[in-house]
Amino acid sequence: MDAFPKPPAASLWAAGAVPAGRFGPLDRDVQADVAIVGGGYTGLSAALTLAERGERAVVLEANAIGWGASGRNGGVVSAKYRPSFQAIASRHGIAVAKRMHAIAYDSVETLERLIAEHGIAQANYARVGQLKCAHTPATLAAAAADMEWMRREMGDASVSVLSREAVAAETGSQDFVGGVLSAKAGGLHPLNYARGLAQAVSAKGIAIHEASPALRFHREAGGIRVETPGGSVRARQVIVATNGYTDLTGAGAALRTRLIPFRSAILATEPLSDNLRAAILPSRRIYVETRRMMRWFRMVDGRMVFGGRGAFGRDDSEAAFATLRRAMVRTFPALADTPVAYRWSGLVGMTLDALPHVGRLDDRVSFAMGYNGAGVAMSSHLGGLAAAFALGETPDVALLGAGGFQPVPFYGLREPVIRLVAGWYQFLDAIGR
Repeated sequence: MDAFPKPPAASLWAAGAVPAGRFGPLDRDVQADVAIVGGGYTGLSAALTLAERGERAVVLEANAIGWGASGRNGGVVSAKYRPSFQAIASRHGIAVAKRMHAIAYDSVETLERLIAEHGIAQANYARVGQLKCAHTPATLAAAAADMEWMRREMGDASVSVLSREAVAAETGSQDFVGGVLSAKAGGLHPLNYARGLAQAVSAKGIAIHEASPALRFHREAGGIRVETPGGSVRARQVIVATNGYTDLTGAGAALRTRLIPFRSAILATEPLSDNLRAAILPSRRIYVETRRMMRWFRMVDGRMVFGGRGAFGRDDSEAAFATLRRAMVRTFPALADTPVAYRWSGLVGMTLDALPHVGRLDDRVSFAMGYNGAGVAMSSHLGGLAAAFALGETPDVALLGAGGFQPVPFYGLREPVIRLVAGWYQFLDAIGR
């Protein structure tokens, strides 16, 4: 078994985070109504929901709060899935698409409510909007057509098209032909948000135990026992909230083959000069691209933060970071001589249908995971829904239920298959398709 706890990522977020809470490892046998495996956004929001319902919960985190994706991500808050709502409607019907749209937009409102209710000002959240920057006329036309469909079929007037000139003024880059602006999106400090949620959970009287990996589950009469290196939790129900890190311990064995861990990397530059700050991303808006191998960028405390695909496999690589830096300079040539101050990566939990999932695995275990790189808001929302499932409720989650969360065929070949697919996507991006 891997050693725990593991060292934190040397990220921009860790360098500027509020002090971490102190949550000691589980060192005895305890009882609870619900044991939660995973101390990220999903597990912590589930714990808050359970506390509101008067349930006793225990949160088990293998490393430290925010060690995984919740403390490493880009801080992008958006109401989206990988598939477009139009694609969902084409395959499943307009009624399903409208329910999926409602869930996505509810996820942003859930995040905003959690921050407001629990006073997580240190998250520095702002609803500033997200601009999807089109790299070819064809992708701009497709994005504009999708926007018109959203207005007509979903009644969503929060999206609008921007011209090449407007996008150039917004970004300081000549790399794009236009874009689509979504108003219901924003940015935050991801690690501070995770630590703020943990403080809120602890304030509700719910125990959090760091350095406490869930090794295995034992079925017992009337319940289930979660074993850790130092103790155990006997509970009526378990919620698994481990997303891209589900394969770290044996407790995730039943779910890990339904996820494809995909490494995402981020660079943060040294603070830019006043002239560069005025010319590049002058607003606090979030920016993404229409490329298949999507990259995103935002300005944080005067630094360019630029993210995209990381190394394949379990470890970082110099080549992957160098590729990402070249992409940043190609988009923003004025940054060619700007040093990179921080670089880090983490795992994204991809699924076969490119959708997140929440529901019951069996009569004792519920889960929420598989955010496909768009999980800051969605995990905050699905954690609460996972808690509802654990309490025996059956919320309407449309396509996000357990039935669609299927194992990945030929799971043992996932890494070479990912390399092939990513290479094909990069080729299509390079030729403007």
